Amino acid sequence: MGLNMKEKQAVTKEYKTRYQKAPKKEKKAILDEFTRLTGYHRKSAIRLLCEKPVKRVMVYLKGGAVKIKPEKARPANRKGKRIYTDEVIACLRLVWAFFWYKCGKILAPFMRQQMRHIARWKAFGITKETAEKLIKISPASIDRYLKKDKESLKLKGKSRTKPIDCLKSRIPIRTYYSSEERKKPGFWQTDTVHHCGQAAYGQYVHSLTATDVFSGWIELRSLLNNAQKWTFEALSDIKAAALLPVAEFHPDNGSEFINHATEAWCRKEGIAFTRSRSGKKNDNCFIEQKNGAVVREYVGYDRLEGVEEQALLAAIYRHLPPLLNFFMPTRKLKSKLRIGSKERKTYDEPISPFQRLTDSPDTPEETKKILWEQIALYNPVELQHNVNKAILRLRQRLAQMNRKITKGQE
Repeated sequence: MGLNMKEKQAVTKEYKTRYQKAPKKEKKAILDEFTRLTGYHRKSAIRLLCEKPVKRVMVYLKGGAVKIKPEKARPANRKGKRIYTDEVIACLRLVWAFFWYKCGKILAPFMRQQMRHIARWKAFGITKETAEKLIKISPASIDRYLKKDKESLKLKGKSRTKPIDCLKSRIPIRTYYSSEERKKPGFWQTDTVHHCGQAAYGQYVHSLTATDVFSGWIELRSLLNNAQKWTFEALSDIKAAALLPVAEFHPDNGSEFINHATEAWCRKEGIAFTRSRSGKKNDNCFIEQKNGAVVREYVGYDRLEGVEEQALLAAIYRHLPPLLNFFMPTRKLKSKLRIGSKERKTYDEPISPFQRLTDSPDTPEETKKILWEQIALYNPVELQHNVNKAILRLRQRLAQMNRKITKGQE
């Protein structure tokens, strides 16, 4: 049986004087003896033994003597100039909002790689000195300076996926992606996002999202509704237009994917067709992440319906995938370790899907050549500017429709 708290306090008081007066070579032996006797963790033992005694002041209150601990003296204000002045933070906030509120771990490497394009955009007002500071700023500093701005952007969405029982017995289930498969491009997860607003009635626009598990490459298509016809055409267009190989399509259990036409087409094209388990979103985790970080982040949760709004959504998706695929860095989970009630996750260095593909030995040389030819045609700031204009046109359309509805109700 170990020491109780009073005994530990007495032992600490005795060892503290010896430890603080001992030379460096003897401290290790004293620390080993102290931790073995008390059972303290080594770091906790060091903190206790290095702690200086607190002088208490005797004060008389209501006829009795009371010992109180004096307040710690506040450190003087740090001298020296601020590195990131208000002007630098103002420019950072403009870049952050312009590129749709990326976190520090994504925005920092993106600014370092693309500052030659960002600094030339006059609306940011970035000088040469400001550009040098924005290149050096760390991800933690970005998140700290923009913490209050981020708190106002937190939203939650709704899922409208409805499973279907037909064909399920013939379509194999994939519950996870093994490490070997994730090292090769060509394994795609797909899903649809419902733009139904607050109520799922009538017909409304959908977004079909598809992502390559290995690289994070994303393809987006706008659908007039959730009919199998539009989903099938979108998948066919993704296979024809994507610069990457398509070895597998892996959707959830929605009827827009689990149907005879899609199954027959995949079999004809030599594409593996798998599905998730019902109610297990983690089987489709890579595309679920894109649904929130891309579609909901840029388009939002408003109700979209009709051919005109579907065309406005398609205009956004014309410029958004090249921006994300060629220029915007992403992080991938390397390992996950559970320690007690907490999970410790380790991520790799943030790089763009384009970089992952061109660095991979599994990407065909012909595909790499096409990718290098394509990236030379784009400018990330111009792409983001076009995305912003397309989103503004969609929001103006929604505001116009809301005014008509309000006027009709009056």
